[in-house]
Amino acid sequence: MQDNSQQAFTEWSQFSHLFHQQEIPARTILLREGEISRKAYAITRGCIRLWFNNNGKDVTFQFFFEGQGVSSIESFKTGQPSLFNMETVEPCTVQTITRADFQTILDSSAAIRQEVEDQIFQRLVYYQQLFLSRIRNSPEERYQELLAHHPQILQRVPQHYIASYLGITPVSLSRIRNRI
Repeated sequence: MQDNSQQAFTEWSQFSHLFHQQEIPARTILLREGEISRKAYAITRGCIRLWFNNNGKDVTFQFFFEGQGVSSIESFKTGQPSLFNMETVEPCTVQTITRADFQTILDSSAAIRQEVEDQIFQRLVYYQQLFLSRIRNSPEERYQELLAHHPQILQRVPQHYIASYLGITPVSLSRIRNRI
């Protein structure tokens, strides 16, 4: 008997006709803060960042890479305006799906529904860890966490986005990198 993740993987292929592949250049805004999310994205190649404007300052709070899905989930699910922007960092190949088609998949497959719920829970845990890290840890400790747990970010993302993600200036990031 297949476990849920294997079953979900098998079942996704039944719905491939609902996805549309797109090639998107780097630095393309996929969703603007305040707009309603009409699509979800599965990343085949590239990197997407989530960020918001805080009194004119760009604040990056998450990166997504190959094999991950991304959307403004609260906007995609409820039709409320997005709280953040989604932007490609690198040229991306993505599979897009509309809300209605995504709901069709969830209604048709218990295994896929469970996989999506598991991913949403993992995202919640990630946000909780990020929140606590911002309160507890120094910028240098946050950088070391990033180095240990998400080295692909340091390898593929421009320094000014990494600094924003860590809640520091690019100059401070440079100083931390020189000390480590």
